[in-house]
Amino acid sequence: MGHGGRILHFIDGRETPSADGRLFDNIAPATNEVVSEVARGGPAEVERAVAAARAALAGSWSGTTTEERAALLDRAADLIELRGEELARIESRDTGKTLAMASTVDIPRAIANFRFFAGAIRHEETGFHHMGSALNYTLRKPVGVVGLISPWNLPLYLLSWKTAPALAMGNAVVAKPSELTPGTASILAEILFEAGFPAGVFNVVHGFGPEAGQALVEHEDVLAISFTGGTGTGRRVGVAAAPLFKKLSLELGGKNPTIIFADAGFDAAVDSALRASFLNQGQICLCGSRLLVERPIHDRFVEKLVSLTKELVIGDPAAPDTFLGSLVSHGHRDKVESYVALAREEGGEVRCGGTRPDLPAPFDQGAFLTPAIITGLPAGCKTATEEIFGPVVTVHPFDDEAQALAMANGVDYGLSASLFTRDLDRAHRVAAALQTGLVWVNTWLLRDLRTPFGGVKGSGLGREGGKWSLDFFSETQNICIRLSEASE
Repeated sequence: MGHGGRILHFIDGRETPSADGRLFDNIAPATNEVVSEVARGGPAEVERAVAAARAALAGSWSGTTTEERAALLDRAADLIELRGEELARIESRDTGKTLAMASTVDIPRAIANFRFFAGAIRHEETGFHHMGSALNYTLRKPVGVVGLISPWNLPLYLLSWKTAPALAMGNAVVAKPSELTPGTASILAEILFEAGFPAGVFNVVHGFGPEAGQALVEHEDVLAISFTGGTGTGRRVGVAAAPLFKKLSLELGGKNPTIIFADAGFDAAVDSALRASFLNQGQICLCGSRLLVERPIHDRFVEKLVSLTKELVIGDPAAPDTFLGSLVSHGHRDKVESYVALAREEGGEVRCGGTRPDLPAPFDQGAFLTPAIITGLPAGCKTATEEIFGPVVTVHPFDDEAQALAMANGVDYGLSASLFTRDLDRAHRVAAALQTGLVWVNTWLLRDLRTPFGGVKGSGLGREGGKWSLDFFSETQNICIRLSEASE
């Protein structure tokens, strides 16, 4: 992962500095300390990485069998597991998230992603259609060079979610991780090379969106882009990719509702809402940042949620009882704090949180923010409809199912929703009426990797997971063969 505290690009099987030698600081947000220097890439590094990927596709990689690729994915999973503690420490350091979450969620999920897609390609079936006079069969082919742009909130988790199916289908990858969280992407590159993937099959270019990311999206030899990040950036990616007819997958922002009906199991609903509000400091695209609570239980619900929130431990990410670590950067904390101030201007009452905690050194220099619950806001105000992506939630009462649905659907986003009720008919009815890609009933963030993942409206384009990922990272070709007439 570089030398002398430096994180370099990984191109064509080797650690590679930027051609112009430029570097940027990697800052640990929990302490505001510079922990490494990172190579700052741009068009020149993207060009080198794409050339390496093209060469890999022209070489031995193109001749690999499904079983060979599956075995490589399994080997990569084993190596991630062997280095799990190291990866968790780096993930926690780069993001500010708790070591407990990195150890129990992020790294295990990265392992699972590789093992899942190894199994998926072993058991995949393609189409066969008999016409009587002819037969059709379907081939899957790799797209070619694919660009993967991953975010800072779940760095290895989400990069592996793209990388595993891309490699499973025989593509060559150029990855651009977030400049805020570069560490684990470079280690993944080392691991994949050690696992036996040929040089050039997986490349990492570090840097900033307008330099490295833009060059990757605009490169004519990059035939597909899978992007996870903010909706504004996703729109720019789409504008750049569309004229080149690239395959495009966009997993973007969310302003997800948690709908709690009065007949719900109260304690379970509160506990799930608490977790959905503040896990990973609220920095998950699936977090339930709008709590819609049926009026008969609204006040009791808020009182209980505030009480539990005040008990959450914030501070040292490595301490085992810490629930909230720091936000990813001081700049992001400033943005989140601006929404707390906006909420007050819009007439909301901050029931708890939204302040900088008093922590001992070195964490007194970190980007920490206490979890905030805001009530009394109109459902259509900015605080309640714009993505904040931090430990801030708004709570709104509703009177009936129709009002709950109008509030839930009344935003520009449509990624996920959760609803809590004991009424099975209502659960099916409301779930189907929600304008979201995912709905959880009486739970949150319970994921089966075989199912489609993605959103509607401003939350993205396309689906990931299972066969949807395999479809995206491949081109299907139908072959029709006319059968000769039987001889008499």
